[in-house]
Amino acid sequence: MTRVADVLVIGAGPAGSACAQALAAGGLDVKLVDQHDFPRDKVCGDGLIPDAHAALRRLGVYDEVMSQARRVRHVRCIGPRGGMVDVPGSLAVLPREQLDHILFRSAQRAGAVAFTPAKFEAPLLDGERVVGARLKVGSDVQDWPARWVVLATGAVPQALMAAGLCERRTPSGVALRGYVRNEAMVGRIEQLQIVWHKRLAGGYGWIFPSPDGVFNIGAGLTGSHEVERGGRHAMRNVNLREMFDAFCQVHAPAGELMRGGTLLGEMKGAPLRCSLSGARWSRPGLLVTGEAAGSTYAFTGEGIGKAMETGLLAAEALLHGSLGPEAALRERYEASLRALQPRFGLYEKAAQVNHHPWLTDLVIWRARRSPGILRRMTGVLEETQNPGRLISLRGLAKLMLE
Repeated sequence: MTRVADVLVIGAGPAGSACAQALAAGGLDVKLVDQHDFPRDKVCGDGLIPDAHAALRRLGVYDEVMSQARRVRHVRCIGPRGGMVDVPGSLAVLPREQLDHILFRSAQRAGAVAFTPAKFEAPLLDGERVVGARLKVGSDVQDWPARWVVLATGAVPQALMAAGLCERRTPSGVALRGYVRNEAMVGRIEQLQIVWHKRLAGGYGWIFPSPDGVFNIGAGLTGSHEVERGGRHAMRNVNLREMFDAFCQVHAPAGELMRGGTLLGEMKGAPLRCSLSGARWSRPGLLVTGEAAGSTYAFTGEGIGKAMETGLLAAEALLHGSLGPEAALRERYEASLRALQPRFGLYEKAAQVNHHPWLTDLVIWRARRSPGILRRMTGVLEETQNPGRLISLRGLAKLMLE
């Protein structure tokens, strides 16, 4: 296989595979590399909310994904005092090992040439312009020239640092999850359960029903970086295992699931990069997309749909701008991300509920009494409503009067 390409996409998660598929379908010579062989596991909640459904349809893999996924009708929001409300929506759960493999194969069917395992070491440079990548393949280090490089390497910052694009090494959040098989809980947990509690302050716990009697269970912390003197960012000192244990204590179904189930593999943790912040989005010859660019929502920790969406935006910029000035291509891509920023900003503001879980008690209490507020919560899920109107102090004041 020649190591010369129009575009070298590094990272074959949802963002990278979506980008590679669109580029290959558009007629470009695309190489798609990843540091792992597929199928491979990826730490995630595995929830597919409406934006992910829309992206999967654009990529033509919606039916294939849904044939393997566990369809779900509601998100169950549970407050510190035990109050709950079921928010309807187009929802599903599919482990990332299966989802990412579907997207990876779809990119190959479109014409992208895949190569694994190959780890990104550094960009190849001609002056200040990136003209390819140095990859480690086994014990060998190889130079792969390309007209453009797309970095879709996820939340771990090492690739961004090597490319000179990392503005914040610490993540925006962290999460711990495991897979538990418990046939006795099938039919009893049929929603995406999200739990807020004062012992989980700063984040939340979740249980998502997966196919085949398996449940994705975990706890996560959002907004976990703090600014110290001198502008440095530092992680809050949080023990995720203790947070997960607290979740199992305060939410009875979580404790029952763990006590009566079989843990499949080990509990795994992962960082999150949120709110389109923490990294520059491009440099000459290179675009950053997906969670490397911060495509995860701070409020919910959901990032699969937005990863695919930003990957498709990178592909659109490359396809439409390949014959014009390079600066215009980069500006086109960055402008498309800036257009998304207000929405990410709203979810960043809404994330205050994770730090003040008592707010969820108010929202749940009102939603149980007001069909209009419940519709607005569905609108937040479908991205047609501003989450700040429910969670902000002004929004809560209006909420009490409706």
